[in-house]
Amino acid sequence: MAFHGVVETREWLTPGLVRLVIGGAGLDGFVMPDATDTYVNLAIPPAGAPYDAVFEPKVVRDEHPQDVWPVRRRYTVRSWDRASRLLTLDFVVHGDDGVAGPWAATVQPGDVLVFEGPGSGYLPDPAADWHLMVGDESALPAIAASLEAVPAGARVVVRLLCDGPDHEVPLTTPGDIDLQWLHRSGDAEKDAALLADAVAAAGFPAGRVHAFVHGEAEEVRAVRRHLLGERGLERRDMSCSPYWRRTMTDEAWRSVKRDFVAAMDADVA
Repeated sequence: MAFHGVVETREWLTPGLVRLVIGGAGLDGFVMPDATDTYVNLAIPPAGAPYDAVFEPKVVRDEHPQDVWPVRRRYTVRSWDRASRLLTLDFVVHGDDGVAGPWAATVQPGDVLVFEGPGSGYLPDPAADWHLMVGDESALPAIAASLEAVPAGARVVVRLLCDGPDHEVPLTTPGDIDLQWLHRSGDAEKDAALLADAVAAAGFPAGRVHAFVHGEAEEVRAVRRHLLGERGLERRDMSCSPYWRRTMTDEAWRSVKRDFVAAMDADVA
């Protein structure tokens, strides 16, 4: 189902993370599932698009040539205030790279955002003995929302990768958190191993763990391989997805993601 919201505020949380809060009557009927990785599929039109700011993506695809179709990008909902009907989305911005990031960096209050959804697939299991959450900036909204949803006192081991101390954000949880921020050095080869090495070095509490591992493709793959092959996690106890891939544009990654995921799934039988 297609919705649209009007940008209420734009706030830079870090040098590379911008938060948009959208609201308005176009969000009527939006219902959040019981999940903390809830996502919506944004539809961002190109400059000068020959249709209105509020549009139905399917109608645009049916009635207009492909070169003016909106670009589709999936983003995690950071929060939804049902009473105030306000939707919060956080965007990673790397200069002019990509589509959604530069759009979010320059959008103004009053501008319109069209999206479809929501969808989801993960909620911290309250029956788990402890939780593991691993990722980078792209996974931060889902991890932040998940930390807020764990049971009071539940043990949570978190390993997060970012560009430096000024890219860290405050995180809150009713759980008992073991949080470590990892900072990239600029050496691509060393940086690619930071998350997997940190997870391998982490102490694992006793009992069944429920894990959330999302972020850069090769980093996620390495962490997944370690957890399944060396730590003995069950696949059903882990939510794992590669959001992006180093050295690839969004479109290039989308064209190979299905094959990459299939190869990743075959790593550990």
